[in-house]
Amino acid sequence: MKMLKAILGIAFLVLVVYGGYLLLPTYLAVYEFEDAIKEEAKLNAYGSRNEIEIRDTILRKAHELQIPLTADHVSVRRDSGELVITADYAMHVDFVPYPFDLNFHPSSRMRRFSGVG
Repeated sequence: MKMLKAILGIAFLVLVVYGGYLLLPTYLAVYEFEDAIKEEAKLNAYGSRNEIEIRDTILRKAHELQIPLTADHVSVRRDSGELVITADYAMHVDFVPYPFDLNFHPSSRMRRFSGVG
């Protein structure tokens, strides 16, 4: 019985380490990408760059982080003094017993202060 518990404990530990090995880089890339979206919104809320230029910057950052994102999945719009950037994408994880997709929806909204710009 002790041997079975030891084997199950080791198997569980291996499974946790393997899952971390697969998921940690994905979540780090997602976190960095969300930070980039927020930074773009801050920098361009008062800027003169148009929506296409901002979207292209977001797409370059996604490509740099190996995030599967296309122009169709990124929305950049300016509405009444507000800059809104959203992205919707899925990242595939090849977990051996059960491969799956993780869906992400990062966004940022930056409003201009009244009387500025």
